[in-house]
Amino acid sequence: MDWTKLFFSADGRIGRQAYWIGWLVLIGVNTLLFWVPFLSLVTIYCWICICSKRFHDMGRSGWLAAIPVTLSIVVPIGAVIAIAGAAIMSSLSGAAEGTIVATVMSAVAGSALLLLGAFFVGVGFLIWQGVALGEPGENRFGPAPTPAL
Repeated sequence: MDWTKLFFSADGRIGRQAYWIGWLVLIGVNTLLFWVPFLSLVTIYCWICICSKRFHDMGRSGWLAAIPVTLSIVVPIGAVIAIAGAAIMSSLSGAAEGTIVATVMSAVAGSALLLLGAFFVGVGFLIWQGVALGEPGENRFGPAPTPAL
């Protein structure tokens, strides 16, 4: 298995076995890099590469890999902004303390539901990519992948 091509090239196709191997390696790397946030952000490119190649194997556009990645970045940032915005707007409006707390808790609940929805979309993509069969033979993205091991 060519590890460089697996993690740093979005061209071509990979089968389910190579996808799961790459997925597990990236989980391990992200676990080790958890304490160094900038370095763990660099692995986003590697995730996109393995997901794109897996979608290519299924005969689909690699751009589908952008959906869970975008959700995992945009939704948490939006949740924080919504909670902070609710707190700021409530306090600026001169509302009573109980009203401010209720407004912020409402924003927290809404944000939690949004995060939960994004989580389930990500899990759905993971299962779909890891379980779906690739197209047999050659497709527009290249020849069928050879077994990883």
